[in-house]
Amino acid sequence: MLSTRSTAVVKSTLPLIGAAIGDITPVFYQRMFAAHPELERDLFNRGNQAQGDQQSALAGAIAAYATLLVAEDGRDPVEVLARIAHKHASLGITEDQYPIVHEHLFAAIVEVLGDAVTPEVASAWDEVYWHMAGALVSIEKRLYAEAGVADGDVWRTLVLRRRLQESPDTVSFVLGTPDHSTLPNAQPGQYVSVQVPLPDGARQIRQYSITRSSEPSEWEISVKAIPTGRAGDGTTTPAGEVSNFLHDSLFEGDELRTSTPFGELVLDDSDRPLVLVSAGIGATPIIGILHYLSGIGSARQVLVLHADRSPGRHAHRQQLKELVAAMPTASLHRWYEDLGVRPTRDVLRAGRIDLASVEIPADAQVYLCGPLPFMEHVRTSLLAQDVRAADIHYEVFGPDKWLASA
Repeated sequence: MLSTRSTAVVKSTLPLIGAAIGDITPVFYQRMFAAHPELERDLFNRGNQAQGDQQSALAGAIAAYATLLVAEDGRDPVEVLARIAHKHASLGITEDQYPIVHEHLFAAIVEVLGDAVTPEVASAWDEVYWHMAGALVSIEKRLYAEAGVADGDVWRTLVLRRRLQESPDTVSFVLGTPDHSTLPNAQPGQYVSVQVPLPDGARQIRQYSITRSSEPSEWEISVKAIPTGRAGDGTTTPAGEVSNFLHDSLFEGDELRTSTPFGELVLDDSDRPLVLVSAGIGATPIIGILHYLSGIGSARQVLVLHADRSPGRHAHRQQLKELVAAMPTASLHRWYEDLGVRPTRDVLRAGRIDLASVEIPADAQVYLCGPLPFMEHVRTSLLAQDVRAADIHYEVFGPDKWLASA
């Protein structure tokens, strides 16, 4: 924990730092990328940077961690770091990169807050940073050790064996070792990072859930193409650099740099009922979990809930139906915004997901994946049905801006 002196200073300055953190983080990234352009080019997601999502996520993580660190009663602050640590491990982050972040983050704090950053304030928040960094490094070292790799040494070259069209905008890629040697075991729900060379020389990285591992030498991932779009505020959202590259440029026999599997949305081994809730391409970790349950002949009660734009846009639609149908203790409910001329029935409905029409099993473990507004809505509905917050697990595709509240 923090020293008594620093705890008092952080408590008194949390409103100041918290109010300014949204101004501090863009300055931090600007300074860091100016000094280390290779980080923006080859490590950070340029699309999230352009939209400000990464800045918002960092601000939320720092504020949440500092708040929990000085709270007299509440969650262990280290609990909020597991998802970040898994993401870092999938990128191959190492301990020597934390001083770089420290240098430019604290320069940004001084630039934004000026004289308000007294030596005492700087010392206290310096302690917060190194407490958080030390906790992340510790978790990441453990993850590397559990994966059987040296710190940061997570990358291998795989070969594309098969392409499968799952929907008009989603393709599955079956990746395998060139010599058919065994790949590391992936736990149901985990993801891998992939790194692609782009035309401007950048080597951008993204994460994709493993949907199936039908052979010891193969992993299957599904990738949705992302065109240029419009955000709710009318601003333009950039096209998906990596997803579109994979759709346009990766074919059978091509190589792809891929990480060891990571991710904390891992299925528990209990016999408690499961509720698996997804929307759109968020179905991918759910598909991975269902393949695992089917493969081991699980007798757990499983309720699968999925929402999508239309049956035609639903990636893995038939596979999802077949997996659930093959499990005697599983059931499937689907919602489509545009159901077309298909008749509605109890398990197939028009419109957006509505958990009030579904009976959630008592003592269920719930796993969520989909767009943030969808997951926030579902989580609120689950809490209203007396599902415990600790039993609601989720995966975010992109920066975790939900960290402080979930």
